[in-house]
Amino acid sequence: MNKLLIVGTVAFDAIETPFGKTDKILGGAGTYIGLSASHFNVQSAIVSVVGDDFPQEYLDLLTDRNIDISGIEIVKGGKTFFWSGKYHNDLNSRDTLITELNVLADFNPVVPNNFKDADVLMLGNLHPIVQTGVLNQLTAKPKLVVLDTMNFWMDCALPELLDVIKRVDVITINDEEARQLSGEYSLVKAAAKIHTMGPKYVVIKKGEHGALLFHNKDVFFAPALPLEEVFDPTGAGDTFAGGFAGYIAQSENISFNNLKNAIIHGSNLASFCVEKFGTERMVGLKKEAVQERLKQFKALTQFDIELQ
Repeated sequence: MNKLLIVGTVAFDAIETPFGKTDKILGGAGTYIGLSASHFNVQSAIVSVVGDDFPQEYLDLLTDRNIDISGIEIVKGGKTFFWSGKYHNDLNSRDTLITELNVLADFNPVVPNNFKDADVLMLGNLHPIVQTGVLNQLTAKPKLVVLDTMNFWMDCALPELLDVIKRVDVITINDEEARQLSGEYSLVKAAAKIHTMGPKYVVIKKGEHGALLFHNKDVFFAPALPLEEVFDPTGAGDTFAGGFAGYIAQSENISFNNLKNAIIHGSNLASFCVEKFGTERMVGLKKEAVQERLKQFKALTQFDIELQ
C-alpha cells in the first residue's frame, strides 16, 4: 500500500456564515486533507502540532480512519491553533476575526521514521519554513510532491515560499493567488509563469466555478458540481487537495491524464465538505454517497459531439 504524508494544521475553528454559527469545532488543513484522503486505499500520516487542550476524541476520529497520528506533537500546557472567520452572503469572501497561532508559533515538524520514504507528500497550507523542514527530513524524493499555499505567505514569506515552490511537482492555489504569485491577470499566462518557478503541474481552484489543471500547453477544466445548498465553504480547498493527493497515491499513475481524474475526485469530495459546518459532513461520509456523486460528475461532463 502506498504511503501519503500530510503536513498541515490540526486546529480549532469557529465559523459564522449566513446560515448559522459554531463555537470551537474541529478544523485545520491537515484534518480536512486527512479525512478526504482516507477515502482511498493508502497509508497516510499527518505531521502537525496541537496543545493538550485538544480532545482525545478528535485524535481517535483520525485513527479510526487509519490515519497515523504519531507525527502530531502534543505540547504539554500548550493551546491548539485557533481560527475564527465570518463569511459574507455570497460565501466567496470572508473576514478573519481571530487568529491565535499558539503552539503553531514554535512548531518544528518531525516526520515519523516509517513515512520518511512516502510515495506522495501533500504540503498543506503552512509556513514555508515548516514545509521545507519536512522536505529536508525525507530519505528519498517522493513520486509526487503537492503544495497548497495562500496569499498570506506570498505577502510575508515570499522568498521562503519560492524556495519550496522550486522543489514541488504540483502547486494548488486559487485564481486570486495565481494572479498575485505570477503578476499575470490571464490564468493561462499565470500558469505558464508559475511553471517556470518549478512545478510541472499547476492547479488553479475557482471555488464554485471549478478547477483548472495546466501542464505545459495542456489544459483541463473540471466544473464544480452545482449544489442546492452550500452551508460552509471552510476546508473545501483542503478537502479537494486531500482527494487529489489520495487518489494519486492509490493509483500510482503520475500522468496528465490521471491527474485529470485526481481533479475530479478532489472536486467530488469537496462538494460534500461544503454541505455542513466544518468537518461534520466529511466525518460521516459513506463510500456509497461518494460513488453516487461521482456518477453525477460523469453525467455533468460527458457528451458526444460530431466534429466536421
